[in-house]
Amino acid sequence: MKSIKTSLMFVGEQAGKAEEAIKFYISLFPGSEIIDIQRYGIGEHEPEGSTKMARFTISGTEFMALDSHLDHQFNFTPSMLLHVECESTREVEEIFQALAEGGSELMPLDNYGFSQKFGWLKDRYGVSWQLNLSD
Repeated sequence: MKSIKTSLMFVGEQAGKAEEAIKFYISLFPGSEIIDIQRYGIGEHEPEGSTKMARFTISGTEFMALDSHLDHQFNFTPSMLLHVECESTREVEEIFQALAEGGSELMPLDNYGFSQKFGWLKDRYGVSWQLNLSD
């Protein structure tokens, strides 16, 4: 096996927002970058310029993303999420606040016993995140 990567498909009302989401995510995490973005051209089955396939890193971990304007009967689900271990209270609070803006909190940032500071949210693009303050 060569590798396993998380791939995010932006569908429904989020279709066409893959590149916007990627730029938002890499702005929040040091050590993040866009590796490559391939776009749909004229005459392809998706709108010209939308993301055909993107590769990017968040804090050094590689992800993939794409747009799909087809009529899918699914979207992102909170049961599949990105879990982030943060090193400081400031870091977890700032990232949580930025990701929660325009999204929804599933578990507000708080002390839940298993963690002094933990939160679960769905961001403005529908992607779910858990943020945890590392011990």
